[in-house]
Amino acid sequence: MKIIIHNHGQALAIDFQKIAVERLERLSRFHIPIERIDVDVKHEVNPRFGKNSHRVIITSHGSGPLVRAEGEGFNDLAAFDEAAEAVELQLRKRHERSKDIDRTSLRKLRGVKN
Repeated sequence: MKIIIHNHGQALAIDFQKIAVERLERLSRFHIPIERIDVDVKHEVNPRFGKNSHRVIITSHGSGPLVRAEGEGFNDLAAFDEAAEAVELQLRKRHERSKDIDRTSLRKLRGVKN
């Protein structure tokens, strides 16, 4: 899985890329084919945005489902955590739907007649 981080606005925190890569690589546990993840980090200089001046958009590309999530926060890491949590929730839902669940009852399996 390839992780690409785009920065728009101010400089990123020193350890942001390391934390982002670690957190996004854990998404492979859902066994959903993702080739590339784009992380867009934007900073609004307008003071009216206040505590939501940082925005992170995470988009996945690949043969699996398109997953996109946004997060806003007072710094880059808080916004990234919010967006990563939303992506993880979407992938978990996809993973649960893809499970092969046999809905036959135990009576049918045992061959019991009523």
